[in-house]
Amino acid sequence: MKRIVLFLLTNLAVMLVLSATLSVLGVGRFITQQGLNLQALLIFSLVVGFTGSIISLLISKPMAKWSTGAQVIDPQAPGGPQQSWLLDTVYQLADRAKIGRPEVAIYEGEPNAFATGAFRDSALVAVSTGLLNSMTEEEISAVLAHEVAHIANGDMVTLTLIQGVVNTFVIFLARVVGYFIDRVLLKNDKDVGIAYYISVLVGEIAFGALASIIVAWFSRQREYRADAGSATLLSSREPMIRALARLGGLTPGELPKSFEASGISGGAGISALFATHPPIAARIQALQQMRVT
Repeated sequence: MKRIVLFLLTNLAVMLVLSATLSVLGVGRFITQQGLNLQALLIFSLVVGFTGSIISLLISKPMAKWSTGAQVIDPQAPGGPQQSWLLDTVYQLADRAKIGRPEVAIYEGEPNAFATGAFRDSALVAVSTGLLNSMTEEEISAVLAHEVAHIANGDMVTLTLIQGVVNTFVIFLARVVGYFIDRVLLKNDKDVGIAYYISVLVGEIAFGALASIIVAWFSRQREYRADAGSATLLSSREPMIRALARLGGLTPGELPKSFEASGISGGAGISALFATHPPIAARIQALQQMRVT
């Protein structure tokens, strides 16, 4: 139950705020009063859907730091040997991946890690104290390589685009259904009735749940790609296999839902359809079958 909604709750919240704001300003009412101008509605849906996703992406780094309490390591004054090693390892991996060196942070919590940020050359990689205390350096390196691979693959941007598209359809379809119920079924031929607003709200929730299945599917695919990216960056699949096997025997630390899908591991939710991460066993099997060049 805790992991039904994947890591873009922030985006959905922004989308709903924007949608409500435009409705208060009369934009949605104007569209429906014009006999449901589908072209205008599509533009409205695109603006709200993509604006929410883009704003969520742009604030992902500060939101991640704030919600986890992550402390960024100062490259000029690392706090000790472990922090120096973390910086050096992430920087080496970033150089191999041909991306800008990201910020590196540590946060208190059970085993987990994540990468986030709007831009490949100014991202954030964070690891929990639980992960640092429960894994070997080789396994930690594999996890760090996995996160760097996420950045190099542009996963945050791609996921934002996908979320923007599904948001657009959610907003569009919810209003089409609301208009149909209000005007066709209830035969309201005057101003927009209360049935329209109720139907739109219910429709956004229902279509949003269906849309989250699509986004969750993509999130699972990108985990496989990041695992493979870790193997490529380290020129060996064994470290990532061992890291995943270790995670399989640990209780993964919860991340805030706003970027839960960015973590190294995650729960399966009430159904595999809503899981942001594939099962550990499936990820290990995929790595065992890949060829590292």
